[in-house]
Amino acid sequence: CEKEPSSYMWIYILLGNMLRGIGETPITPLGISYLDDFAKEENVPVYVACLHTIAMMGPMFGFLLGSLCAKLYVDIGFVDPGSITITPQDSRWVGAWWLGFLIGGTISLLSAIPFCFLPKSLKKPEEANNDKTSCSLLENMGATRKKPTPENPMSRKCQLICPFLSDFCTSLKKVLSNRMYFTFLCCSLLQFSSFIGFLTYKPKYMEQQYGQSTSKSNFLIGMTSLPPVGLGIFLGGFIMKKYKMGIVAATKFSFSMSFLAYVLGLLHFFVGCENYAVAGMTVSYE
Repeated sequence: CEKEPSSYMWIYILLGNMLRGIGETPITPLGISYLDDFAKEENVPVYVACLHTIAMMGPMFGFLLGSLCAKLYVDIGFVDPGSITITPQDSRWVGAWWLGFLIGGTISLLSAIPFCFLPKSLKKPEEANNDKTSCSLLENMGATRKKPTPENPMSRKCQLICPFLSDFCTSLKKVLSNRMYFTFLCCSLLQFSSFIGFLTYKPKYMEQQYGQSTSKSNFLIGMTSLPPVGLGIFLGGFIMKKYKMGIVAATKFSFSMSFLAYVLGLLHFFVGCENYAVAGMTVSYE
């Protein structure tokens, strides 16, 4: 193996993920902004909850698809299945990891076609407020009510170096100076960091501790971990709509649910298995 040339397949995967991120990123911020501007105020929480619930169903189906692909040999279509002498339970088994990229990419391209037929501009419904925009949220919380301050040297330098970034710098400063939004941003970063770590290593933990195959581990993760998250997001939006929560009430509701989740999360410290026997690490070679 040392004499063989190194594979550059990771470059294609990196570029593919980069293009996927560029294409998927506008959906969430622009979608939420559209819902906030054009929907009734009492319906926005439910619509946003539905948007995030659908977003959680994607990883769930991704894990199920990964479970199916892991049952297929990596060279499926190029070798005779009857000539394969190992099974998915064998440690030497490598599933058809590349098949999921082809299926997911094809579905992404097909789902992007309807966006080409959307009109360039949309009219607000009659029941929506004419002055309701995404910027009004910052105005109501006092981010833009302050007196205009004189232009600082950094902003002037930014305009001289790159004029088209001046508006971006101004908007970014207004957003980051909003204490509620900045606190919410930090909280979201901590929550998603812990969730991603949990979701990344849980399949490998199930394989090592319980002797499950990669296919079954992905199947169990997709069916047990992600659906409750999507259901919780939808119920949260429904509760906010039913009780017509404002910013303060929604903040108290979020704090209560997060605190309860962290308390329940502490129970993970009392649940575990004995270390897996590994010669030379956890047990001696003898």
